[in-house]
Amino acid sequence: MASVNPYRAPAAAVADAAEQFQPVNIYGASGRIGRARYIAYTLGVSILFGICVGAVTSVLAYTGAGTIAGILSIVLYIGMFVWMYRLTMQRAHDFNTSGWLALLVFIPLVNLIFWIIPGTEGENRFGPQTPPNSTLVLIAAWLVPVLFIGGIVAAVALPAYQDYVKRAQMQKR
Repeated sequence: MASVNPYRAPAAAVADAAEQFQPVNIYGASGRIGRARYIAYTLGVSILFGICVGAVTSVLAYTGAGTIAGILSIVLYIGMFVWMYRLTMQRAHDFNTSGWLALLVFIPLVNLIFWIIPGTEGENRFGPQTPPNSTLVLIAAWLVPVLFIGGIVAAVALPAYQDYVKRAQMQKR
């Protein structure tokens, strides 16, 4: 007769509950997207899209299809704007507010709240939080202040340098 040993180790499979993350859905309006990912995606898509549309429209305009190039660029920019508006809705969901708050995109400088307000930790009424950001997303998000400060420095330095060159040429004469 086999008896049960009361001193043996438990045999049940016990583990800590794993954190739940929802996948990032960049093509829909439902779900959540974090602040760094939102900044990186909107900045990256804007730059990439601007380069591509500029190249396509310049080629079309060079071949004599300027009207088609203009119409195509308007249609593509409307599509990009709809996509970015959906991302803004997801960003509003991340800090547990309605997607209607995304209408603030139309008010200049007020739309920066989507870059400033942190998201809700853990699960909220729009689902679990998104997975942690990758290194590439964090680098892209940190490029924003670098580009902003670099743009200000360039806006101040270039006219000052041009003035310097002009005064140096005047002294040579």
